[in-house]
Amino acid sequence: GPAAAQQLDLPRPSPNAKVTQSIGLTEVTVEYSCPGVKGRAVWGTVVPYDQLWRAGANAATKVTFSKDVTIDGKPVPAGSYSLFAIPGKSTWTVILNKNATASTREYKQAEDVVRFTATPKTIAPRERLAYVFSDFDDAGGNLDLEWEKVRVSVPIKVATEAQAAAAIAALDGNAWRPYNAAARYLMDNKKTDQGLALVDKSLALHEDWYNVWTKAQLLAQKGDKKAALTWA
Repeated sequence: GPAAAQQLDLPRPSPNAKVTQSIGLTEVTVEYSCPGVKGRAVWGTVVPYDQLWRAGANAATKVTFSKDVTIDGKPVPAGSYSLFAIPGKSTWTVILNKNATASTREYKQAEDVVRFTATPKTIAPRERLAYVFSDFDDAGGNLDLEWEKVRVSVPIKVATEAQAAAAIAALDGNAWRPYNAAARYLMDNKKTDQGLALVDKSLALHEDWYNVWTKAQLLAQKGDKKAALTWA
């Protein structure tokens, strides 16, 4: 009884990891296990060349997109996918597969959503495999696999501009703050006239220092400094 109930809690050889990044209005999440180098030769040995690899350890590496994205010019619907790779000496094949829990044995190429060729880059040594996001803005970014001295990037594009435009077009109601927020977004994206139209709607609903200041900034952006100073 006591022996059966006893539990031993020790560090896992390849700990679980999870990383999430918002890119525009899209949330991208990667769940994986991160093996260590541990003094071994990784590429071509621990991870053989020209063979399917689950891009992590233990279970499948899972990538989830909260909204539709584009990868390597191919549309990828919102949802969860397994990430695989076929490492080579000079190029890699990177794969997103519909079966989000697929092992290398369960993997079926017919279920691939995206398959593209990537060129690995040399980086400073990294002991444990990690997924990081780099060079991202509201339009897209890179999901980077880094391990040992290698980085391979998955370029992701998102439809933030279209999604934001649809949300702004659907604005309705008598709250001033959403119209002001939309006006500021349009100002940041140099759509001055559209921003002025929306801040005027905001001001008509309720005049607050914040939407007054938004109008001043939009007028300054338009080049009407005299009116901008009055509103400021």
